[in-house]
Amino acid sequence: MTRFSKVALSACLAIGMSATSAIAQDVTLRFQHFISPKGSVPAFFMAPWADKVMEESNGRIKVELYPGMQLGGKPPAIYDQIRDGVIDGGWTIPSYNPGRFPEAEALELPFITGLDAEASSRAAWEYAEKYLMERMSDVHLLAVHVHGPGIIHKRGEPVKTVADFTGLKLRGPSRQANTLLEAMGATPVGMPVPAFPEALSKGVVDGGVIPWEIVPALKVQELADSHTSIAGERSLYNTFFIWAMNKSSYENLPADLKAIIDANSGLEASAWAGRAMDEGDTLAEKLVADTDNAVHVMDAAEVAKIQTLGDAQIAAWIEDMNSKGLDGEAMVEDVRALMTKHAGQ
Repeated sequence: MTRFSKVALSACLAIGMSATSAIAQDVTLRFQHFISPKGSVPAFFMAPWADKVMEESNGRIKVELYPGMQLGGKPPAIYDQIRDGVIDGGWTIPSYNPGRFPEAEALELPFITGLDAEASSRAAWEYAEKYLMERMSDVHLLAVHVHGPGIIHKRGEPVKTVADFTGLKLRGPSRQANTLLEAMGATPVGMPVPAFPEALSKGVVDGGVIPWEIVPALKVQELADSHTSIAGERSLYNTFFIWAMNKSSYENLPADLKAIIDANSGLEASAWAGRAMDEGDTLAEKLVADTDNAVHVMDAAEVAKIQTLGDAQIAAWIEDMNSKGLDGEAMVEDVRALMTKHAGQ
């Protein structure tokens, strides 16, 4: 073999190795969230999702999960951390940034969502496709979801009537939840959910609203004495969550790896996240049932009073959205129609 041939062969081999390396590129994605890894969504959705992506990519995509804001910052910062590439992805609540994502609030209005988080999360994805893709175009949405029934947890006796809310300081997760609490006579105290246990233990709040599923991870059953749900087929309130990636982190993936992420995104991924909430609700309800805590279901007559307040809140929200150039009535009608469409599927 001539010297030229050897050089040419070496060059070809180098090119071939380079191409092979590109094809076999390993990617590590860092995802952050703000709760314990024992929470329902981390345990029943995030970790299995990461495992599934790794398995389907033959180990070429590794998703590292960082719970409890281990990579720094406060829960309201996660959206911007994703957008700015501080992290490759994460799980957050858009309403932790009040007023920034007005369309998302339609999913958090009183008595809008069903009690089945899986079905409601399917509806939430379809709603997001229509109303939120432009607003959230600076990140890449993988899935969205909501939780199951909203529950009132407090120290002392359970709330049984609307009048029982008067004077209570209650933690709320969002502008819409806080508006409803205030309409019922409570003093809402907005805070991310990780702050709730300390606030409850120190008497900063008398209680708060969270779904059943997060109770064990926060040990709320050890801090609260009572838990109140409401009669009917709709949730008192809800919270909208997103599972998203940094746009560059997604777009820079090789086409075949991007396809793996795509296959684990969208409607079914959203349903999976909602199903994780449902699983957590079942486990948490059983846990609380095994304690001495009081569990109360508010009767239909009292719930009807809250629904009247909720209807007024929805009407005010529609008017507010219209003043911002958005079609508030269409958003509410679409959410309701989508919830009905997916109920029982």
